[in-house]
Amino acid sequence: MFNVGDKIIYGQTGVCEVMEIVEMSIPGENKKTPYYSLKPLFMSSSTIFTPVENKKIAMRAVISKEEAEKLIKSIPEIKAEPFAPQARKEAALFYENALKSLDCYDLVELTKSIYAKKQIAEQNKKVIGAMDEKFMKKAEELLFGELSVALGIDKDDVFEYIKNMIG
Repeated sequence: MFNVGDKIIYGQTGVCEVMEIVEMSIPGENKKTPYYSLKPLFMSSSTIFTPVENKKIAMRAVISKEEAEKLIKSIPEIKAEPFAPQARKEAALFYENALKSLDCYDLVELTKSIYAKKQIAEQNKKVIGAMDEKFMKKAEELLFGELSVALGIDKDDVFEYIKNMIG
């Protein structure tokens, strides 16, 4: 269970702060259930109420500063093979699963893979599809949001921080 003030990752919403824990009644039940009141830090979404024992949307604590620095240092070793599926649906499923994992390593791998695909397309004077761009942007948003909180820096400074740390 998280505490008020904790920064957590809430599904594909990304980093949220636990504002309060409230007891709410579910229609048709005679018991009260604990809910988190969450405030997304990087989306213009309003307050989110979710059961503490939510089985549908994954939640986890934001990684520590040490974990963030270790992840950043490992970026050069993370494979960056462009994913080239036969079908668009296969690509969407692959990208969606990487985002759903809520794993920073998977987000780095996804971002690097799509970026590699983009570089190959540019070399051939082509562009990648809108779906690839959309998933790369979403992965970067989730990753940079979490690294921003973990490192205590502005989200807009994360890319430069990574560049400086890995050369």
